Amino acid sequence: MTISESSVEPTHSVRLRINGVSHHIDVPPRRLLSDALRHDVGLTGTHVGCEHGVCGACTILIDGEPMRSCLMFAVSAADYEITTVEGLTRPDGSLGPVQQAFKECHGLQCGFCTPGFLTTITAGLRDNPDPTVDEAREMIGGNLCRCTGYQNIVSAVSRAAEITRGDAGSSGSASASQADTDSSSDVEEALDALGASDAMVEAVEQDTSIDGEHS
Repeated sequence: MTISESSVEPTHSVRLRINGVSHHIDVPPRRLLSDALRHDVGLTGTHVGCEHGVCGACTILIDGEPMRSCLMFAVSAADYEITTVEGLTRPDGSLGPVQQAFKECHGLQCGFCTPGFLTTITAGLRDNPDPTVDEAREMIGGNLCRCTGYQNIVSAVSRAAEITRGDAGSSGSASASQADTDSSSDVEEALDALGASDAMVEAVEQDTSIDGEHS
């Protein structure tokens, strides 16, 4: 065996599930997950800062939990659901709640640390959907930013919580509206089954409509 042959590092075939998509890559056993995401998969939204797990710029979500991707080997991530900053958008490709909040509150300047904040806050709001200001500060306490002074980021946490609650409220309103429609249909079907006259059905519909307006 020559020196050149002995210096070649072996690789392992790994399947990584990232943002709902499977990626098959061949990586050396010591390849960091952060490097695999950027160089082997091509998802460069994950940024690499200190490479010691201190700054938080490389934070991603592993099964929904924040993880420093610079402290994890790619081969050890094969059995997990990985979410990077690219996976935080809505299904239609528009900005997700935390991303939208950062835009509205100007929670970024150079943007290098931003992907790590976005993933960290996404997980934080899942566990605490209505954080106080102090809780918002604690939520981002493990991530470093050299530009913003953190105030706008804290504001973005609160705004993201509002946006998320608004989304839930819209969904709830839609469900309530559908329930009202279903209830009205049930009444009509019951009256028809009882052989009620058209005049009676119309009277009940008007009464139901008035009750709905008052509620």
